[in-house]
Amino acid sequence: MLIQVNAAEFHSTPAIIAHVENEVEKSLKLFRDRITRVEVHLHDNNGPKAGVDKRCVMEARPASHQPIAVEDNSTDMYEAIVGAAGKLERAVRKIIEKEREHKGG
Repeated sequence: MLIQVNAAEFHSTPAIIAHVENEVEKSLKLFRDRITRVEVHLHDNNGPKAGVDKRCVMEARPASHQPIAVEDNSTDMYEAIVGAAGKLERAVRKIIEKEREHKGG
């Protein structure tokens, strides 16, 4: 599973990148062999202004399925990453479970 991190309007650090990779790996560990790539987009909508302006968008590409995208917003980028990873895990799990039900097993 390839993890790509994009941070156009957000100054990413090695610590942020490592946090993204750890959270994605942890949340998708059960589905690792079913996911080809995860793209993560980090945004700081207000720059130095305070508020719920940190946004993390994650898009997973499961094999034989359309991409799945989720996002989370927070005042803290680390929290937004954790929130998005949790949402992504639930979304991927739902797709995989539906596929199993459809195949009858």
